[in-house]
Amino acid sequence: MAGLRTVGAIVLTLLVLALLGTGVPLMVAGSMVAMVSTFAIREKEVRGQAITLALGLPVALAAMSLGALLHTLVIAGDVFFVLLIFAAVYFRRFGDRGTALGLIGFQVYFISLFVQASVRTLPVLYLTLAVAIGCSALVRFAVVPQTPQRTLSRLREAFRARLAQLLATQNELLDVGPEELDKVLDDLRRHTARLHEAALMIQGLLEEGTRDEAAAGLVQRRVAEAEVAAERLGMLLLNARSAGRADTLTMHLPHAPVPATGTRIRTEDEAIRTLRRDLNALLVLVARPTPGGRGTAVAHVRNRLLGYRDEENLPPASPAVQDVFRGLGEAARSVLGLRLALDGPQDESDDSPATTRSREEFDAEDLAIDVAEEAEEPEDDRTGLQRPTTRAAFQVAVGSTLAMIGGEFLSSQRWYWAVLTCWVVFLNTASTGEILVKGYRRLVGTVLGVVAGVALAGLVGNHTWTAFALVLLCIFGMFFTAPLSYALVSFFVTAMLGLLYTLLNTYSLDVLVLRIEETALGAACGIIGAVLVLPVHTDRRTDELLGTVLVRLRDVVTAAVEQLSGGPAVDLLGKARELDEALDELRASIQPLTHPITPLRVRRRTARYLVALLETSAYHARSLAATAELVPYSKTIAADPRLERAGRRIAYNIDLIVARVLEESTEGEVQSGASVAAMLETAGSGALRTGTVTFRVLRHLQRLDEGVVGIARPLDVPVAGRSGGGSGKAS
Repeated sequence: MAGLRTVGAIVLTLLVLALLGTGVPLMVAGSMVAMVSTFAIREKEVRGQAITLALGLPVALAAMSLGALLHTLVIAGDVFFVLLIFAAVYFRRFGDRGTALGLIGFQVYFISLFVQASVRTLPVLYLTLAVAIGCSALVRFAVVPQTPQRTLSRLREAFRARLAQLLATQNELLDVGPEELDKVLDDLRRHTARLHEAALMIQGLLEEGTRDEAAAGLVQRRVAEAEVAAERLGMLLLNARSAGRADTLTMHLPHAPVPATGTRIRTEDEAIRTLRRDLNALLVLVARPTPGGRGTAVAHVRNRLLGYRDEENLPPASPAVQDVFRGLGEAARSVLGLRLALDGPQDESDDSPATTRSREEFDAEDLAIDVAEEAEEPEDDRTGLQRPTTRAAFQVAVGSTLAMIGGEFLSSQRWYWAVLTCWVVFLNTASTGEILVKGYRRLVGTVLGVVAGVALAGLVGNHTWTAFALVLLCIFGMFFTAPLSYALVSFFVTAMLGLLYTLLNTYSLDVLVLRIEETALGAACGIIGAVLVLPVHTDRRTDELLGTVLVRLRDVVTAAVEQLSGGPAVDLLGKARELDEALDELRASIQPLTHPITPLRVRRRTARYLVALLETSAYHARSLAATAELVPYSKTIAADPRLERAGRRIAYNIDLIVARVLEESTEGEVQSGASVAAMLETAGSGALRTGTVTFRVLRHLQRLDEGVVGIARPLDVPVAGRSGGGSGKAS
């Protein structure tokens, strides 16, 4: 959608400027300003977008004026450019609006250099700027409107599609042979990750995209339940087809050991036929829902699947296969809950007792949702040079100064390409390692883009509108591939520049080769600035984020176990979302450690293993939270006070690891030994029956306990009964 919006703004700008009879250089300037004024604005609310866009016009006019006035004053122009770069980065501290206005100011000044603006051409440039920003506003607010409600609606459909993809892959898992199991598991991991990504995107827009906080909380809960139920169903299927119990790590770590295939599926023909039928029925229920949930066939399928929540409806089979049927029942319940939250009341005329009970549980949960005041996020107490935006501003200013000096030696006409590269490698980065990887990717994309630019420029020749059409395709490709690869973004940007040079009649192979040289110089200067000026080392940042993830993991587990033990109800799924967000941030920050170019192979393997363990632990924590959420409202799930003891051990171990990672303490050992089940048996009487909620919770707690101990070992945190010691660093 961002690509369509940007391309639409550029097309409209070109049409208006063509009708006004402007020359090609001004049309190039207008298209670039339209692009910048469209992608720079990231605010969610329409009113905020309008205010920022309105403020962007005077900022753009001022930047263009200064660019024209300083056109002939080399030293003054260079000094101002560095100050502008510093201010643009520093203004990020003021949120999305500060970031957007800083970006518009920098990019428009860069455009003034690109089109060689002068005082004589200012009036027509002012008109071009006004036309470009006006067209950007028209496309944003009228042609391709961007509202949180519309975006959330599209994300809901995307979540449903991702859920259907995951269920289809799980169907393949049931019957796939050993020789194709690795491929299906890879697909399963990918679809699980994409479902999780869609869930996080939905949760990020709930408050703006729903009518009130209660509705946002309800949708958040139902989305989280559907995600957990679908992920759990895949794990249960893997267990059912394995000779032994599968390790959850298999679902999160590529190339993890695959469990040996067992014989239980082949020997239970009737149960497996029923399971295969009902897996397909669940897929149909998700992928092709009847409008409003109406229809006898839909009701019959839903009733049958929800019946598996009752033990008496489970078909005769081994415990592992019966677990899959239970998982089917919980997945069907989550689909029903999601439909109720998103689409409103459904037809209840054909409900079975199991479906009626599920609806009553949802009604009880809905009534019990307490819309508490939003907890204020703690303010960042860092000041001065410790503030990230201030540090980054100094780093990019120093790097840009070096790039400016070096760029002048390469070319007195194109030196600003080095400065642009230095600026770009600092966007959305927070450590030296991230800047290094981004600079490398930009250089690779630029080299490939130069090759494409040479080919496209040769094909286009003097056909102006053909060149503009290819420019639009490159811009759309730039936005469409942005979430996938920064190298691809750089490729499309460089290919687009080759076409723009063709339009300006300044194209030559030497110019594009110079582009590679300036890009390499700018990336090198950015890295030098990050290393020498107030550096943020990758290992320090990853340790801080690892500590945050572990603290949030402890919070989720502690709160869930407390509620499962009979404690008061709290917002568990909100805590789980905070854990997911912290884990996503950690996953992004370790990219320099896991990138293929890193020479430290052992550290790369360790980082991947740690993240896989954390993802596994987060899955079990989400499952605990989803189960605990049912306790206050369900008629069949009761609290078990014995669980509290197991939760205390896990929380103690996590606190110990956090203290070691953050270098707060080196005392103590991670506790291990008796299984969680054994701890519960000594805490009270009563045998644990397979299929009970306590038995299910035990599995998650046991995996969490094992996962936390597994996290301790690569971090050199001592484990009771084992030799240990070391720095406790995540790197």
